[in-house]
Amino acid sequence: MTRGHDLPLAREDLDHDPLSQFGAWFREARERDAVDPHAMALATATRDGRPSVRMVLMKDYDEDGFTFFSNYASRKAGELERNPRAALLFHWPELGRQVRVEGRVQRAERTESVAYARSRSRASQLSALASPQSRTVPNREWLEARVSALDREHPRGELPVSEEWGGYRLEPEAWEFWQHRPNRLHDRFRYERTADGTWTIERLGP
Repeated sequence: MTRGHDLPLAREDLDHDPLSQFGAWFREARERDAVDPHAMALATATRDGRPSVRMVLMKDYDEDGFTFFSNYASRKAGELERNPRAALLFHWPELGRQVRVEGRVQRAERTESVAYARSRSRASQLSALASPQSRTVPNREWLEARVSALDREHPRGELPVSEEWGGYRLEPEAWEFWQHRPNRLHDRFRYERTADGTWTIERLGP
């Protein structure tokens, strides 16, 4: 059933499995033409707790978690190497919904990273090769010159995939599903994984 703003979300509406619940909401966001439903905020922190957040794209999700890609020399990657925990936030304002996910993060297999890199457009692959992500560059012209040089260096065939570029996978340990309601009295439910691998579900105050 299609849900809109201000419609209630009750405990009995929720799937016992948060992955299935996420899948239902994600599919609906796509069907309702939400703006970039794959976009998610990724929050990381240094070992001493200084946070940072940025928007990234979810490449995939399944029983193993959420996959996204980055430069392994970027700020986010450095924080994940030292503090391998992160939080995700999906926001679909067209549906009045948010989903939060928290968990541990580890690198994806190299074969998965290469396969995804090769699935991207040539222009996107060149940009990934050219950019020293999160590091200081002199100007935009310098970046464009690097892209042009790589394009000339590899005029045909597959482009190389940098060892500094690849995937991460966040394995959920907690989820929150948030439904907009009138007068800011929103419906919020949190799933947490127990020691035996099952999920508890609790309503939270808005």
